Amino acid sequence: MGPALPSSVRIREVGPRDGFQNEPEIVATADKVALIDLLARTGLRRIEATSFVRPDVVPQLADAAEVLRAIDVPDEVSVSVLIPNERGLDHALDLRDRFDEIDVFLSASETHNRRNVNRSIRESLVGLERVLGRARAAGLRCEGVISVSFGCPYEGGVPVQRVLAIARRLHDAGAQEVGFGDTTGMANPRQVRAFFERAREELGGDVELTAHFHNTRGQALANVLAALEAGCASFESSFGELGGCPVPPGATGNVATEDLVSMLEEMGIDTGVDLGRLLEAARAVRDVLARPLGSHTLVAGPIDWDGSERPARAGLS
Repeated sequence: MGPALPSSVRIREVGPRDGFQNEPEIVATADKVALIDLLARTGLRRIEATSFVRPDVVPQLADAAEVLRAIDVPDEVSVSVLIPNERGLDHALDLRDRFDEIDVFLSASETHNRRNVNRSIRESLVGLERVLGRARAAGLRCEGVISVSFGCPYEGGVPVQRVLAIARRLHDAGAQEVGFGDTTGMANPRQVRAFFERAREELGGDVELTAHFHNTRGQALANVLAALEAGCASFESSFGELGGCPVPPGATGNVATEDLVSMLEEMGIDTGVDLGRLLEAARAVRDVLARPLGSHTLVAGPIDWDGSERPARAGLS
């Protein structure tokens, strides 16, 4: 008998930020708003809508304020924004009533952090600690995201102890949730399971641990299962398998939200998401981008058991 799996999971949809910022062309503000409004009616309860980054650095998200003002999201859906630094927080707080959470980020390797934000890990942590303190004072829920937690394309292996030390700093500064990113798809299931078992043991039960897997080498869903087996019940994903990492080339998108939901629901794990409505949103973003997307469920459609019992559900204990 295998390890007990969580009966339900929390999913944060990151496509409107992580996905759109990596598109070569700028998605129109009206299209972003329409797509977020569709996602907000799928049963998803957490959506990362945009980021307050410098428009000259990430022009794809230069309309962050306009997007937040225009979206029509039900009260039960928590909207988050990605914050790179205190200046970004200043801009975000001008619209404090339009979102509920912030995410901050840094890398677990010096080289990736330098190439991504042009700072050392220490410099990033000092700045983000100030951001987290101010955000908590403003009544915002906070997540700290650690990129390349499972391996760096420049430095290779990343010591687990370094990743967990960064996580402790973020948690001590006010992050109620810490996300661990497989930013360029280097993780494997055995590594992931051991990582989350150790993270839970060392970080304790008062911090939410979140997994963020990219499907660069086709292993994202296998890594999701490994994280589940280690007790992780919080995941980030992107509709249509949008997204990636600005550095280096070849770092393709996040695990597709519809693939994640399809697998979990077939396993008898509740996501709270209506897969049919989610696929409508994925088809809509495919039409906006006018290109094929990497999502398998978007191509194949949901499984139809024709009224018979799902074998995976029947085998759950």
